[in-house]
Amino acid sequence: MSVAPYEFAAAARLAAELSCSHVLAQVLVRRGLGEPEAARTFLAAGVRHGLEEWPGLMEVAERILGHVRRGARITVHGDYDVDGVCSTAILVRALRTLGADVDWYLPSRIDDGYGLALATVEKLAARGTNLLITVDCAVTAVDEVAAAQALGLEVIVTDHHSPRADGRLPEAPIVHPRVNGYPCPELCAAGVAHKLAMALLAANGMDPNWAEEDLDLVALATVADVVPLQGENRRLVREGLKALAATRKVGLRALMDVARVDPSGLDESAIGFRLGPRLNASGRLYRADAGLELLLTEDRERARAVAAELDAVNTERRDVETRIRFEAEALVAEHPEGNALVLAAEGWHPGVIGIVASRIAERHHRPAVLIALEGEEGSGSGRSIPRFDLLGGLNASAQHLLRHGGHKAAAGLTIAADQVDAFRAAFLAHANEVLSEEDLRPEVRVDAVAQGDALTMDLAEELQQLAPFGAGNPPITLLVPSAHLINPEPMSEGRHVRFTLSAGGAKSRCVAFGNGGTLPVEPDEPADAAVRLEIDRWNGAVSPKLVLRRAQRCSAAPIELVGESAFAPGLLREFDRDLAAWDESGGGAAARLAAPAHAGHAAPAHGHAAHGLAAPNRLTRDLRGSGIAGLLGDLVASGEPVLAVTAHAPHRARVLAERVGGFALTSWAALEDAPELADRYVHLVAVDPPTRHAVLRGEGWTHLAWGTSELDFALRIHEWDFALRDPLTAVFRALRECRGCSGEAAEQLLRGEGPQPRSAALAGRVVRVLSELGLVSFDREGPGLQVAENPQRTALENSAAYVAYQRRLEDGRRFLTSANMRRQAA
Repeated sequence: MSVAPYEFAAAARLAAELSCSHVLAQVLVRRGLGEPEAARTFLAAGVRHGLEEWPGLMEVAERILGHVRRGARITVHGDYDVDGVCSTAILVRALRTLGADVDWYLPSRIDDGYGLALATVEKLAARGTNLLITVDCAVTAVDEVAAAQALGLEVIVTDHHSPRADGRLPEAPIVHPRVNGYPCPELCAAGVAHKLAMALLAANGMDPNWAEEDLDLVALATVADVVPLQGENRRLVREGLKALAATRKVGLRALMDVARVDPSGLDESAIGFRLGPRLNASGRLYRADAGLELLLTEDRERARAVAAELDAVNTERRDVETRIRFEAEALVAEHPEGNALVLAAEGWHPGVIGIVASRIAERHHRPAVLIALEGEEGSGSGRSIPRFDLLGGLNASAQHLLRHGGHKAAAGLTIAADQVDAFRAAFLAHANEVLSEEDLRPEVRVDAVAQGDALTMDLAEELQQLAPFGAGNPPITLLVPSAHLINPEPMSEGRHVRFTLSAGGAKSRCVAFGNGGTLPVEPDEPADAAVRLEIDRWNGAVSPKLVLRRAQRCSAAPIELVGESAFAPGLLREFDRDLAAWDESGGGAAARLAAPAHAGHAAPAHGHAAHGLAAPNRLTRDLRGSGIAGLLGDLVASGEPVLAVTAHAPHRARVLAERVGGFALTSWAALEDAPELADRYVHLVAVDPPTRHAVLRGEGWTHLAWGTSELDFALRIHEWDFALRDPLTAVFRALRECRGCSGEAAEQLLRGEGPQPRSAALAGRVVRVLSELGLVSFDREGPGLQVAENPQRTALENSAAYVAYQRRLEDGRRFLTSANMRRQAA
């Protein structure tokens, strides 16, 4: 798991400006949206670029309108995937609105291959096409476009794929967001077609916003084509999802029916996993015309029939995919070692190998190219991993390919069968050169660290502001530190498991998919769990649900103990303390307390507060009662220095060491003696409460983290440190039995035995009181202790130190048991 550092102050500023949670603010800062205006723009998903921002677009629209007005035959040449089918439908619908004589041509994956083919150009010329408009293809078809023009066709190329490696472009008008310099270069083909449709309407004197009737198709294609969901693409998908939920297209309604998609709960996952695959299915196995017919038909009964056909073909596609995947996995075992996979076989369906390549790349975390061989040629499809440019890899191996195209994440190719081995060697050599071992490790990138009690429905709904999710804007992954995965129950015949995630005193229901019904850690092992927080809608009920992405046993960085002196120096410091000054510095603080800052919000920490802390140059976050491990994990992940302050530093270090680390830890007593300890830490975390008013130095933040159990612990430690009657009796009796001791023996006697040995400070107090009462003599150099010759019975109150310690004991008790402290910690 990878957790990138982030600027805590930027997240706090963002949370205040946007009135959002700290978790959402973390996500935004880590995703480069730390400035409030940039964050607002992203969350609003309202980026809209005008037609005038697309150089040359209106000129192309005027040229097309000239053909419409002359009554020329216009053919829209698309592609066989969802993006190609949707962009074809968008442009055909727009041209029909203008009254154009328009038809279309969708290539067959088997017969025509990808893109504009020479045979297709000849076929279209023979049937009378005057203007050929390509969508989702042809930016690399330099020769084919030239051939079309030689046959008398005017050609306009609209595309979004990468141009050829040599930089050559077709000598024709080109509508391409990256080539033309449009502000949103990552539009898919349907987005390009949508913009062209708007330009056609505007050029004809009509309202260009009429084209927004097809935003449902734009959303379908944008999600299915896995283009980055950033900038204008976010708006197109967000508005398109609303349009899809309320669509009047009978074909889309029928498709949602067969895919069992509830329009009221429609999101990008419904497109990616239900609608897109069915619309893609016919183009993968047969021809894509059925999908296009579905999008264009206005006949409800025909729409139902075509949707049912696509559903059946999709089932067939899944069966074919399963067979090929098993065969491909067998070839992986025999594959040469290297940083990529090139698998080839006879009998593989070229329309399905892309899906299988995606599964293989995901499972083995290597770029994978699958080649379906038939006779002397093969058709290939590849999928990549984040650190590898797949199109760059094909360009580097192009001498062994007949043709290829695509982009960084996905690409296709055609190859002579006798060149497969040479291509494999060249492709692996390139991958071995550019990929490191670290690049090949699957990585779960964490967007925010969250405490267990933060995993609520409110947070799930808040995170939905970041939707739509997809390429360039992946779903949110939260890290829950020091969680326990308990009560596992296998489900779906043991393929998955449901369980309870317990962290920070809160419990959440969670599910892990595809892990054979088991969990990666035992229930009694504290684990760092990476999860996605989703909204579960089932039978009319809505609730939060966690999906486990990864869990691993906590392996925390070390905890640094600071300010804790060795036993002998600590004893002497306490023995010599100026109790009058010490008492005046904080005594009676409980009586001077003011109202606290609002929980969870930063507020200036001037003066005294109900938590007993003042920090003139720090801001206070009141998180009392929430999970300490989650808070510490978040602050450590910021990369900024953290100091945790506790009632008993060694004890807390032992308890926390198995769960979280990477910070410094001290006690309130040590910080009181050396307040400069706080100077170099941006974050001070009050794990346990102080026992009286404390002034904290340095600049940054103070985080109040204790709850009721920490209050009780602080009270026990306070009484252990200052309720002196029992330790005085025990030490004096031990001294009488041994008639005094020095050196290590004296230290051992003062420490005592048992699970809670006395601290150096407590030992110093005991020695000081016994000395003031004349019961022992103390040799500072030894140090050594001797019982007085004839010790006289005396009242403990005859020791000024004892009286001061008793006053400190009672002040601390009143402070820690006050109604304010108890109410705020609950």
